[in-house]
Amino acid sequence: MNSEWVIDAQGLEKSYGSGASRFDALKGVSVQIAPGETVAIVGKSGSGKSTLMHLLALLDEPDKGSLQVAGTDAKSLSKRAVNELRNKEFGFVFQQFFLTPNVSVLDNVILPLKIAGIGSKERRRRGMEVLEQLELTDKAGNKATTLSGGQKQRVVIGRALVNAPRVIFADEPTGNLDTATGTVVEDILFELNRSQGITLVIVTHDEELAARCDRQVYIRDGLVVSHPGSPPAGTHALHTPEARTTAGGTA
Repeated sequence: MNSEWVIDAQGLEKSYGSGASRFDALKGVSVQIAPGETVAIVGKSGSGKSTLMHLLALLDEPDKGSLQVAGTDAKSLSKRAVNELRNKEFGFVFQQFFLTPNVSVLDNVILPLKIAGIGSKERRRRGMEVLEQLELTDKAGNKATTLSGGQKQRVVIGRALVNAPRVIFADEPTGNLDTATGTVVEDILFELNRSQGITLVIVTHDEELAARCDRQVYIRDGLVVSHPGSPPAGTHALHTPEARTTAGGTA
C-alpha cells in the first residue's frame, strides 16, 4: 500500500448471516482514492455500494481485506483509535439527516467538536464560521425541526465540515430533496472540493450526480464492474488516478 492515497482498500469482503441465509455483500473489492478526488460509488439497491462506503469510512469492519486511511492501517488500531481517526479525518452527509431535533442548529453542527473534546468557546467559533459559509448564521439558534429539507441538509454539511475533514462521505445526499434543492446541495459539496481540496466520496444511483465526479466506481452483486451493464471485472478491481481519463473513469 502507498500513503499517497487518502484511502487504500484491497480485497474487501463482507458477508452477513450464515448458512443458507448468508449474503455476500462484497466479494473482494479494491479501491484507491487520492486526496482531493471526487468519486461516485454507483449501483442499484442491494449492489453493495453502501456496504463499501461503510467499510471505507470505518463505520464497519471487513471480514477480509485491508484498509489504510492516510497511510494508517485500520487493522492496527484499537476501536477507540478507529473512532478518533474517523472523527478526525471524515465527515458524513446522509440521505436521512440524523439531526437532533430539539437542540439548536449550532449545537447540531458542533457535535463532532464536542466529541473530540474541543472547548466550548472554540466550538462556537468554528461552528459559527461554518454556518456563515453555508449562509445559515440566522438559523444558528433555531431548532432543527423548524428548518426546510434543504436547510437541514446544509446543517448536515456543516456538521460534516466543522472538523475540517480530509474526506466527506455522502450517501444519497439529495435523495430526500426536490430537484432544485438537490442541485444546490450538490453545488455546495463540489465547491467544498474545489475551494478546500476536500475529497468527496458520493454513494448514489443518480447517474447525473455521478457524472459530476472525477471518477465513477460501479458496483454490481458485490463486485466492481467497468460500466453499469458489464459483467464483473473480477474479485480485485483497482482504481487509480489515471483511470479518471478513461470513459466513465473506471479501470
